[in-house]
Amino acid sequence: MEFPKFLLGDNTDYPDSIFVIHTEFPRFIIDLADDDVEWLEEFDKNEEEELLTESEILFQAANDFYDREIERYDKS
Repeated sequence: MEFPKFLLGDNTDYPDSIFVIHTEFPRFIIDLADDDVEWLEEFDKNEEEELLTESEILFQAANDFYDREIERYDKS
């Protein structure tokens, strides 16, 4: 099964949270309510610097994805 790069997640146990799941490497879940990130990968020290640079781009892409999805919901 192929997944989209980003998915929205919602859970009634976390009513103030909106989760965006990044399904490609490096996989993570970000809570847009507080920008808390849970990585679904393990990284070694050599990858940390590259990860910091790439993560900023990915977090912005996750926010952009959310904004686009909300805009599409509002139009329908």
